[in-house]
Amino acid sequence: MQNNVLGVLKEHENKLLTIWSQILQDSGSGDGAMEEEESKEFASLFLSALAKSDEKNEQSQEFEKVEDLIVGISSSRGKRGFSPRENAQYLLSFKEAASQILSELIKDPAQLYEANLKFSAILDNLMIMTFESFMKGREDVIARQVDEISEISTPVIAVWEGIVALPIIGTLDSSRTQTVMENLLQQIVDTGSSIAILDISGVPAVDSLVAQHLIKTVSATRLMGAECIISGIRPEIAQTVVHLGIDLTGITTKASLASALQTAFDMLQLSVVKRRKIVD
Repeated sequence: MQNNVLGVLKEHENKLLTIWSQILQDSGSGDGAMEEEESKEFASLFLSALAKSDEKNEQSQEFEKVEDLIVGISSSRGKRGFSPRENAQYLLSFKEAASQILSELIKDPAQLYEANLKFSAILDNLMIMTFESFMKGREDVIARQVDEISEISTPVIAVWEGIVALPIIGTLDSSRTQTVMENLLQQIVDTGSSIAILDISGVPAVDSLVAQHLIKTVSATRLMGAECIISGIRPEIAQTVVHLGIDLTGITTKASLASALQTAFDMLQLSVVKRRKIVD
């Protein structure tokens, strides 16, 4: 009886859709025409799979199609700005609508309980999948944003012929240091530069770990045949470096990027002078 009743839900598809739509609207989780099309597709595929299922093989290939569909719907709703709560409410509302119809079809309390229990088990499994797909989608977006921010915050600039500068903004960690080194070394190769300026004016604090990352970057730069200058050494950073006993011997350091650039000019035996104003 239980399986037959669940299968009979397909015959009440239009009524279920009407109740489901109303519940979604009342909960404030509605999304207009796009959601209506998604709901129709999901209800049709899910109820068809339910009608074809049996006691031993309820998770058939038909249900695999349902799972693929609900993952796509969950991802789409996430991109449209729905919260995890609203995403969950989507299937909870469907369960509530189906429960109302089952209550009308089954008068025996024990059979109604068993039918609702099985129906809930199937829906709960789909709901877990929506959470997983929603979180994966969010993680993908965050990972992409982190990569984009990392690229934006580590630009290597050719400030003069033979001189490149890398202004570092934010805290250096192992992963970011790797990105910094790769970008800097590639730019040195591309431009044939012999001097690289690492400006840490935008680094909020320097500890032993950050200092080690800087030293590694300087060492890698020297292996490429270029000299490295660290600029942006503020008084508080200088005090921290001394307090921590960090050895920066052999590394040229300057208080400002302008001072570092002037040192780079001296190393390349270049000079910048003002043009005299020609008086007629």
